[in-house]
Amino acid sequence: MNKNILSNIALFLTALIWGLAFVAQRAGMDYIGPYTFNTIRSFLGGLSLLPLIGLIKLIKGNNYRLEKIKELQHVILFKGGIICGAALFCAITLQQYCMQFVNAGKAGFISALYIIYVPLIGAILGKKLNFNVKLSVLIAVIGLYLLCFNADLSQFNIYDGILLISAFFYGVHILVVNYYSQRTDAVKLSCLQFFTVAIFSLPLMLLFEAPDLSSIYECRIPLLFAGIVTCGIAYTLQIFGQKYTPPVLASLILCLESVFAVVGGTLILHEVMNVREILGCVFMIAAVLLSKLSLKKIDSARKF
Repeated sequence: MNKNILSNIALFLTALIWGLAFVAQRAGMDYIGPYTFNTIRSFLGGLSLLPLIGLIKLIKGNNYRLEKIKELQHVILFKGGIICGAALFCAITLQQYCMQFVNAGKAGFISALYIIYVPLIGAILGKKLNFNVKLSVLIAVIGLYLLCFNADLSQFNIYDGILLISAFFYGVHILVVNYYSQRTDAVKLSCLQFFTVAIFSLPLMLLFEAPDLSSIYECRIPLLFAGIVTCGIAYTLQIFGQKYTPPVLASLILCLESVFAVVGGTLILHEVMNVREILGCVFMIAAVLLSKLSLKKIDSARKF
């Protein structure tokens, strides 16, 4: 099995875990605050990867490199870990805060808008924005209107807006991961980014929350899943997957997390979405898919 297929499988598993993680994140808010949750799960994610890093180093043995090359690689790794960690910190801090007020299914769908943000950020940086991407943004806005507004369609939930900002930072995170995954070790990069998130989250926990050991213990299942499975495993799979998969395909596979979030919220948390919200989800799925369609390929297919 070649690396491209393996990377696609890795990204699919990432989407599955990310989607189910919304359930763990929502359940965790019944016991502890969002900053405590993020601090502990990020530390767990980083710690869970240390044995793997040691095992890989043991298997590979001594890797003799020139001192200048080793120093340069360490600089790239450190810089990438800090930048990826900072983007991820902004994304998960805003998202986890909103999980106190938004159900898992809705949070999953709104967060999936990173797939729209990615090409938009590229356009700001000077890359051409295709017509299908522009159209997908319009469709996504319609979907969000149906999904996020209340029953009389007159008020916008502030937490939905915060989730939109979180989705933007997830888009930034995907872009920086795509850049640094080509230049450094995936496991080490993932480990460093989570220790960065944990260090950034710690002051917020100490300033705004007063966690106690009993509450943390009661939250052990959501924390272990979010820390070891979501952080330690899923985000490492993401970095590996983006290393060998083109960004367009990677984004398309990762956006499946929204589907898994709804399924998980329905099956595990017994959340229910009304017809209007389901229609909004349909619009958003259409927007996500349309943003990744190649108009040239469609035109070519019509000729046959």
